[in-house]
Amino acid sequence: MTDNTGKVLDRVDQDLEQSLERLFALLRIPSISAQPKHAKDCRKAAEWLRTELTALGFDASVRETPGHPMVVGHDAVGQSGPHVLFYGHYDVQPTDPLTLWKSDPFAPVITTEGDGRRIIVARGASDDKGQLLTFIEACRAWKAVHGTLPLKVSILIEGEEESGGANLMPFLEANASELKADVALICDTGMPDRRTPAITTGLRGLVGEEVVIECATHDLHSGMFGNAARNPIELLCKALGSVRDAQGRVTLPGFYDGVSVPSETVRAQWRAIFPDDALTLAPVGLSKAAGEEGFTAIEQIWARPSYEINGISGGYEGDGFKTVLPARAMAKVSFRLVPGQDPQAVRDAFRAHIRAVLPPDARVSFTEHGASTGFAVPEDGPLLRTALGALGEEWGVPAVSIGCGGSIPVVAEVKEALDMDSLLIGFAQDDDRIHSPNEQYGVDSFHKGIRSWVRILDAFAR
Repeated sequence: MTDNTGKVLDRVDQDLEQSLERLFALLRIPSISAQPKHAKDCRKAAEWLRTELTALGFDASVRETPGHPMVVGHDAVGQSGPHVLFYGHYDVQPTDPLTLWKSDPFAPVITTEGDGRRIIVARGASDDKGQLLTFIEACRAWKAVHGTLPLKVSILIEGEEESGGANLMPFLEANASELKADVALICDTGMPDRRTPAITTGLRGLVGEEVVIECATHDLHSGMFGNAARNPIELLCKALGSVRDAQGRVTLPGFYDGVSVPSETVRAQWRAIFPDDALTLAPVGLSKAAGEEGFTAIEQIWARPSYEINGISGGYEGDGFKTVLPARAMAKVSFRLVPGQDPQAVRDAFRAHIRAVLPPDARVSFTEHGASTGFAVPEDGPLLRTALGALGEEWGVPAVSIGCGGSIPVVAEVKEALDMDSLLIGFAQDDDRIHSPNEQYGVDSFHKGIRSWVRILDAFAR
């Protein structure tokens, strides 16, 4: 870190209250992208961000899409280092059920927990308004001290991430020459604990399938046709159960083709944070890892492919009892994929397996529900090492590379449309309650998040 950077960090500390006031102003806008009645609020949030970026010297504009608008800003004054594209989203999840909120979700407040930690409570505090403003406030501090940023920065802020993001990929493709940079910085992730900074270097992809098995032409009386007629619920349960063996491995041919195990260095870092499975599972009332033998719970979540039954139905599901032999049974299943797996190959293998285990008189149909590939940042990437070092300087402990069990579609879309890799750097915590009532974001996460970006920009420029 240079002396010039130290002055910027001092400015961040001095201006924290004003930064919080700006965050509160954005949080007060109910920009719920999934609800048409909030379309004007989404536009209001976009215009608020455009105004802030323009005031900081960015060439910023609100860009129309068939849905909610994008915000794009460029600051090309930086003289050295890579060109970075920062991505965030201004839209938020619906607030239902309102009765479970302890305060108005769009009237942000700061409360103090029993351990003295101060938290910001509001919808969007963590996902993603608080996170995206950590970067903008870091740019503000650089500008306030030096008049310029240390490198070339572009910013893209989406308004439909929480409602499917259907217009992001067409927008990236249509504006590829303008948005192309050396690396994308995505602040929509978190830390493994309160003190350890991290960069998410792996995301799992997804294959979603709905499978329906039908036998008789209509529901039957189980006393009149039991045993003699095929039961589609029984067939469905057997078929789905046969996709995983007794050791927890998926049985589909070729499922693990291309799947690699994280390096021992990375696995050692993860074991240091989660030395036993109880630390991972206890918050949800569990203690022992299911799934593949030979892998810890956190390794299974962050770095191994999975197969899950997300829902199943058929027959009589109302109150009381009815002796029905159903004609139809349905299940929704998902596969989380790691880098190296082909979503279409997994889908094809699943369908072939189900068809192969069904007996005569059973008909099956499938409906697909999306597909995406896994994502990984090379462990030896120079920008990754630089960013990890900068984070470690700020937090006082070595930063680690972590995985993420979920999927963040923008990463794959940026890679496909712009041919750019991404660094996922965020400061959220597991108890931030994103998408739930009483969403929160620590004041410490916000404050040290701003300071972290200051150090990362400086390190990239050098």
